[in-house]
Amino acid sequence: MSPSAAARELVFRARDVRKVYTSGAVRIEALKGIDLDVHSGEFIVLLGASGSGKSTLLNILGGLDIPSSGELRWRDHDLARADERELTRFRREHVGFVFQFYNLIGSLTARENVALVTDLADDPLRPEDALAMVGLSDRLDHFPAQLSGGEQQRVAIARAVAKRPDVLLCDEPTGALDYPTGKLVLEVIQKINQELGTTALVITHNAAIGGMADRVLRLADGRLVADEQN
Repeated sequence: MSPSAAARELVFRARDVRKVYTSGAVRIEALKGIDLDVHSGEFIVLLGASGSGKSTLLNILGGLDIPSSGELRWRDHDLARADERELTRFRREHVGFVFQFYNLIGSLTARENVALVTDLADDPLRPEDALAMVGLSDRLDHFPAQLSGGEQQRVAIARAVAKRPDVLLCDEPTGALDYPTGKLVLEVIQKINQELGTTALVITHNAAIGGMADRVLRLADGRLVADEQN
């Protein structure tokens, strides 16, 4: 980690984080002792094959799931032992999510899709400003069916960042896009990271995109096997 990154506030601290899923007699160890520090404002890419534990780790960091064991803290909050009410508040106040599928409401315009989030936030960006950040000022009143896949994903990113989250968690945001369009979407996330100071963690299968990040984490078989500084 560079000296500048090390001087930033520590926002996530994970120690020996494990996640086990059981279904009858079947026991699946999705995470096998993850140690990880994430500092404010970092842009981190997570790489690894399907089933390596990337999405499980991202879901636990985002408060969508809790570890089976281990320590996980968000600043001074104990996420490993938080109840559902506390996790809901954490997600609402601090986290923006972007997924592979855009989850836009087809009967609403781009502006209206983003406004759904801003209506619930304490200090949101204006929908128009959020869409301008992702280069869609000329698509405010277009419906999802009138937008390309890359444009729909940028609306989804605008929706996620409109509430000014501290951390942006992106699970395969380029998975349904071709490489040039996917790279454009990643550049939008990089811009938000740089201009708003939003901590960003992005899952991708595309190792070439890793060069855009401050750090690249590589997972395999539920373990963190490499933590590389760019």
